[in-house]
Amino acid sequence: MGVRSLNNPLQEFLDTFLRSGTDAVNPAPVPAGLTATGGVISDYVDGSDVYRAHIFTSSGTFDVTESGTFGDTVDALVVAGGGGGGLLGGGGGAGGFRQLTSFSVNPGSFPAPFSVQVGSGGVGGIGAAAATAGADSSFAYNGGTITSRGGGYGGNFTGIAPDPSAAGTPGGSGGGGGLGAPSIYFGVGNNPPTSPPQGNDGAGSTGGAAAGVGCGGGGGAVGAGVTGTSTTGGPGGAGAPSVYAYGPTDPVNYAGGGGGGGNTAPSTAGTGGIGGGGDGSDTTLGSNGTQATGGGGGGGGNAGGSYGNGGSGGSGIVIVRYQIGQLTAAQKATGGAISYYDGKTIHTFTSSGTFETLAPWTGETVEYVILAGGGGGGSRMGGGGGAGGYLTGTTPIGAHPQPVSIQVGAGGHGGANVTLGVSGTNSSAAFPAGTQTAIGGGYGGGGPGTETGGPGGSGGGGGGNNWTGSVHPGGPGTAGPPRQGYDGGSGQYQAPNYAAGGGGGAGSIGGNGSTTVAGDGGTGVQLPPTFRNPVSAPGPNGGGLGMPGPNSQGFWVAGGGGGGSLNDPDSSGGGPGGPYAGGGGGKGGNENGQPGTVNTGGGGGGAADTTSNRGGRGGSGIVIIAYPS
Repeated sequence: MGVRSLNNPLQEFLDTFLRSGTDAVNPAPVPAGLTATGGVISDYVDGSDVYRAHIFTSSGTFDVTESGTFGDTVDALVVAGGGGGGLLGGGGGAGGFRQLTSFSVNPGSFPAPFSVQVGSGGVGGIGAAAATAGADSSFAYNGGTITSRGGGYGGNFTGIAPDPSAAGTPGGSGGGGGLGAPSIYFGVGNNPPTSPPQGNDGAGSTGGAAAGVGCGGGGGAVGAGVTGTSTTGGPGGAGAPSVYAYGPTDPVNYAGGGGGGGNTAPSTAGTGGIGGGGDGSDTTLGSNGTQATGGGGGGGGNAGGSYGNGGSGGSGIVIVRYQIGQLTAAQKATGGAISYYDGKTIHTFTSSGTFETLAPWTGETVEYVILAGGGGGGSRMGGGGGAGGYLTGTTPIGAHPQPVSIQVGAGGHGGANVTLGVSGTNSSAAFPAGTQTAIGGGYGGGGPGTETGGPGGSGGGGGGNNWTGSVHPGGPGTAGPPRQGYDGGSGQYQAPNYAAGGGGGAGSIGGNGSTTVAGDGGTGVQLPPTFRNPVSAPGPNGGGLGMPGPNSQGFWVAGGGGGGSLNDPDSSGGGPGGPYAGGGGGKGGNENGQPGTVNTGGGGGGAADTTSNRGGRGGSGIVIIAYPS
């Protein structure tokens, strides 16, 4: 399959095993591992062993279609979603971290689909509403189910000290206590118990509720949260490293606890634990845990009596790996998840890193896709968040060495009450010929005075709230050249539903809200053919790149978030997310907007009406680079 390269022995190995047609006559006998699909594929060398990892950042199926000569055993890492941080509160606990080795997935008959569930991160505390715990992640194979428990959430400040209700809650790792929660009030980790432990305890606060006091840090995979003091918020517990995704040369840390917040100066907020834990704040919003790490959200702070909301927990991840061969070799470049398809080597970055050429590199022209993080949905009949900006093209990379810095943008916070949502973060690749930057998606319009959707790669939808008697415009997309996305739809100040507009997508504008129906998110786009490796099965039933879309090929990304509305819970409620990646909008009553899909740049859905509703978080972005093998 494809073009073999004398200076890429890993590709030679894969080409030999995958020969077809006349090239398949009397092939050399080559040992091979399982044949399976699902997730984002990463092939790497560990010593003389070649491994394939299936990386799931969203729920899907690990589907084994053929047994392997290396046996039928796999290793699995299962990390749950991190808990949300508290309002002027404790850091969220990290999602449970469980790493198991060498267990069989041979069912005796094929194909054998094994369910993979990737837990979402909990939302941060807001107003009187407590934060929420992270969702569980699991891998169900023929011999049983490996389940990691979602992280406990950080306690909110209640205005009473001491108060047990300000305590963090239990989980994979426990949440930290909010302001006014003594040191004994923390969330217990490794709950339920596993061996080895899946996480650690959070911590409380030792300083009562006085000004300057810090809140407790959330627990992490290998370290407990640290107790807040009279001057500092407690740091989150440390996460744990794993080599399962990219091999021993590029280990990744997961499941760090969120840092505790602080109650005004001179307090210093706690930092998030290594492994994706969000930093606490002493003045404003706690930081989000990093997506696809299970990091806990940071606790919010206090700026002169205006209490900051807690950060959301990071979503979890599931990685299944197995041996597929043996060789001693170097590759042409490193960085990201490496896979091979149709004569091309593909590097997929789901988080920031470096594309680093190696000695065999002779100066290739690469093809790329750069997708920014999606915008957060608006609050209170909020507009849908705009999709992250989408760029694709080719560029030369000269002779080795040529390091290329890669930044993968995060999705923006959803709006809460009268607080605006946050635009997505830019993604970029610093190529020698010039840096290519995709612009983060615009936030959805929200509460009074914030009705207009934000600008971005694609624009956020206009809010549908009933504080001003006018149409609320959506934000503009980045028209280019090259175009990165489209405008958000407008929201309507009209009874009975005051329906918001949908966020723009990379493929079309967001829909306008009407008297009855909130606007749909704008459509996404399909990745170029180079990146449509069928082994990396897309969508919720595959967990790989992009979403299924309208055809059997799949690989769709960058849809806008749907708009929210006032009070109709049925068909004329919140708009659905843009095909194919944006989050759906809240339908009225007591509904949050749905999040955009991780690593698709989808916009978050707009919230319904009540003050406790929150717009959906935008999906994080992705950067993909391909070159001839």
